[in-house]
Amino acid sequence: MAEIVKNINWLDPMPAPPTPSPKKHRGWIFFIILIVVFLSSCGVRKLTLAQWPTDPTNYDPITLRPKNIGFLQSVKNFVFRSDNLLQGQANDRINILLLGMGGVGHDGPFLTDTNIILSVEPSTNQIAMISVPRDLGIELNGYGLRKINSANAFGEANSPGNGGEYAREIFAKTFDLDIPYYIRVDFKAFEELIDAVGGVTVDVPRAFSDSQFPGAGYSYQTISFSAGRQAMTGLVALEYARSRHGNNGEGSDFARARRQQQVLTALKEKLLSFGTYTNPIKVRDILQSLTTHISANLDFGQLMYLAGLSKDITGGIKMMVLDNQDDGYLNSYIAPNGAFVLTPKTNNFDDINLAIKNVFSSEMAKVAPTTPTENKPIFSSAKIEVQNGTWQVGLAAKTGARLQDAGFTALPASNAVGRPVAKTTIYLKNSKIDKEIISALNKIIIGPVETILPDWMTVIDENNSSTLKFNTEADIIVVLGENFNE
Repeated sequence: MAEIVKNINWLDPMPAPPTPSPKKHRGWIFFIILIVVFLSSCGVRKLTLAQWPTDPTNYDPITLRPKNIGFLQSVKNFVFRSDNLLQGQANDRINILLLGMGGVGHDGPFLTDTNIILSVEPSTNQIAMISVPRDLGIELNGYGLRKINSANAFGEANSPGNGGEYAREIFAKTFDLDIPYYIRVDFKAFEELIDAVGGVTVDVPRAFSDSQFPGAGYSYQTISFSAGRQAMTGLVALEYARSRHGNNGEGSDFARARRQQQVLTALKEKLLSFGTYTNPIKVRDILQSLTTHISANLDFGQLMYLAGLSKDITGGIKMMVLDNQDDGYLNSYIAPNGAFVLTPKTNNFDDINLAIKNVFSSEMAKVAPTTPTENKPIFSSAKIEVQNGTWQVGLAAKTGARLQDAGFTALPASNAVGRPVAKTTIYLKNSKIDKEIISALNKIIIGPVETILPDWMTVIDENNSSTLKFNTEADIIVVLGENFNE
């Protein structure tokens, strides 16, 4: 495995995947549907739902199996055969890749913005989640350096219906980890799942707003969350988990990954509650919704085994997010084609793989390696306001979203009072901003860098009072001119 990742040329351009997405807002936690199947003990995709009893009293309140199994007797025998256990159980580590994608009808339907390795340690009844950022640069067989979220898309392009299997193989090779199983889900299943169990309760650690949350078509809307414990419907939980342009420190993929894990934990608690777990009709409704929105390579017996194991989970879920913080394992940089890419600080995956393998150990390293690397991080400390100096509707918002995707902190977009502006210009309001940030920004938005703001950004009224036409929090103001090329 080491040979695959060590020979990557991190500076090579990265062509777009087969199904590129102009709006990258699909970050959500559909992988949690896996827990529904596990905890409900009803992995019944090989059985017809109509065959199951509709009266709750006909079910065993503990196992949720019909009391009079009749035709299910053969299924019962199959489930408990010793050779029907999961691969990895003998080594006390069961790994499952959880993938979340937009699905047919969405932009970039097969790009997976949720990528989590779910690990189960049977001997201790512990579960761990390792969130892998979508922008991680990895080697795809035959395609060179690509972002890891495109693995499923390439797999689908080559063999429709097999994207999940191809992604599973890529993740296993990249992290030198035995990952025999995958589960892939889409938008609709998530929202219906949350509603089916009566919503979830989430303790939001800090308030934030996202003015660039995707709306109808290619529009944007503003969503906000207050701090504190609150009940969420499927739609609200979806927005909370998908948001990736929030303020107050919630505007990164890494913050979103932590919110995804938080909602998963809340859902686990709801599913384990007496009212949900012992209501087979509710489980039946959930499964009916999932029929066309989930694919996996786990069979009925394997799901039944995991369901029984999950009931005995001890302690909280161990959580690990691969990120580019000071104590993280990754660096970020802008590729020659303007793409935002995450790379290992040590230029190989050895330390990352070691941490993943030891995720259940209390002695797992908390601090990332400090081996020098030629790839220096791009900091997101600079606040950037993008102003639309053209009459093209939504141009500033789209560009701000692109900057946010690239790791910058983009403030809410606005329209320039001086429009139309002929030439795109980057105005440096804070002279202390690192030159590397300016250089990285200039690769995405090409234009001269000025230190003096134009006169039209300060309007003087008849009373000789001045009004600033820019966000005073901004360190950098980008004005998009008519020469700007998206």
